[in-house]
Amino acid sequence: MAGSDDMIGLSIAEMRDGMVLGEFTALDLAEAHISAAKNVEELCGYVTETPDQAEEMAVASDARRAKNEVGALEGVPLAIKDIFCTKNVPTTAASQILNGFRPTYESSVTANLWHAGAVMTGKANMDEFAMGSSNMTSYFGPVQNPWRREGDEQAVAPGGSSGGSAALVAARAVPGAIGTDTGGSIRQPAAFCGVVGMKPTYGRCSRWGIIAFASSLDQAGPITRTVRDSAIMLSVMAGHDPKDSTSVDVTVPEYEAALIGSMRGLKVGIPSEYRVDGMPGEIEKLWAEGADWLFRSGAELVDISLPYTKYALPAYYIIAPAEASSNLARYDGVKYGLRLSNDDLETQYAKTRGTGFGVEVKRRIMIGTYVLSAGYYDAYYLRAQRVRRLIARDFEQAFEKVDVILTPTAPHEAFTLGDKMDDPVAMYLNDVFTVPASLAGLPAISVPSGLSTNGLPLGLQLIAPAFGESTLFRAASSLESCAGFVSRPMIVAGPN
Repeated sequence: MAGSDDMIGLSIAEMRDGMVLGEFTALDLAEAHISAAKNVEELCGYVTETPDQAEEMAVASDARRAKNEVGALEGVPLAIKDIFCTKNVPTTAASQILNGFRPTYESSVTANLWHAGAVMTGKANMDEFAMGSSNMTSYFGPVQNPWRREGDEQAVAPGGSSGGSAALVAARAVPGAIGTDTGGSIRQPAAFCGVVGMKPTYGRCSRWGIIAFASSLDQAGPITRTVRDSAIMLSVMAGHDPKDSTSVDVTVPEYEAALIGSMRGLKVGIPSEYRVDGMPGEIEKLWAEGADWLFRSGAELVDISLPYTKYALPAYYIIAPAEASSNLARYDGVKYGLRLSNDDLETQYAKTRGTGFGVEVKRRIMIGTYVLSAGYYDAYYLRAQRVRRLIARDFEQAFEKVDVILTPTAPHEAFTLGDKMDDPVAMYLNDVFTVPASLAGLPAISVPSGLSTNGLPLGLQLIAPAFGESTLFRAASSLESCAGFVSRPMIVAGPN
């Protein structure tokens, strides 16, 4: 029987194999990771821990295994970003306005996970309503990255908005977690925390039961420590859902099988527009090294152009706030959540929304309301939508020449916790490499590929055509193998 320390740090695939061999049970795994979470409480990775529910789910999983009823994620402990509605478990989107809200229903993605036998360890912290790139905007406090700069104990940001999910996976508190990606909210924290973060094609995973930020952009995805684990999780998470009008009825391949494919003949695009002013030389060097790894694995490198990339960030920060201002109108103190006044309706709205929403959320609501207002709708919102179409066309034309595109994930290493909070534009620039794929609805993945001179992880991003996740996983697996990233953060739940 494996000891608790032996189970911490195993991959999902290794846990799956270990349970098949009888080396440990689902309950053993659950108990080990409940204990592991206590060892990294300083990270503030969880909003809500669910130890009792985890043990109950694990016992039920072991009972199913005894009857040879084994799901694809049977007995695997997972953390759930607090933006997914989980039945009878607090779901707050890390906002005061939803503090104490307990949904009476389960999101489609989490229902898929439970049907496959997964075990919930808790709800992961995040930027409030998924708005942020640092995980500083949570009502429940900021998440710390388990990594530290060499020779410096100062906390660094885990990225956002899925920073809690990424930090917990990096710290070995869980082998996997789910997040949502609107403009890079899975990929950027994955790069900052040295883990694998994958955003599927828009419509590949159901959005039903996810608290909406920007409905035309939000997409669920896995955060894991290996590409194989990412493929295993997505195979379970994905699928058509009639409850979601944006869910696409396309067959879900067996993604894990795609990992053994050869890179021979695969064409990898290198876009010139992703070389931005002020990007550190170490990012440029790693990007070139990643391209060389894929070339030596048999791929062909092709220089490409995505000319409208430079307009992606401003277009995104018009479209996303516009949709947010509409989606967040429902939080008014009447139907559910926080209520701070029983005065007249206008006063109730003002007090509840003014107190219940944080600074960043209010900023984006105001931006969105402005760009949708009379006299500005055509000048801003419609123009941004036209630019979005041109960005998508750039990718369509590029994918006539190449199979995948390789770029950096983020323009720099993780920054000190609390930096950039007084400069929203500097914070928004964190998404410069991830937003274009989001606007085009394309699948993309961040793979940990090296360390900065300060000893912090750096990621490389691969982008594929719509519903090209199998090709994406094949290329990502090759990149992962070549990078050989085995470094671990300073703060971990088990032996380092």
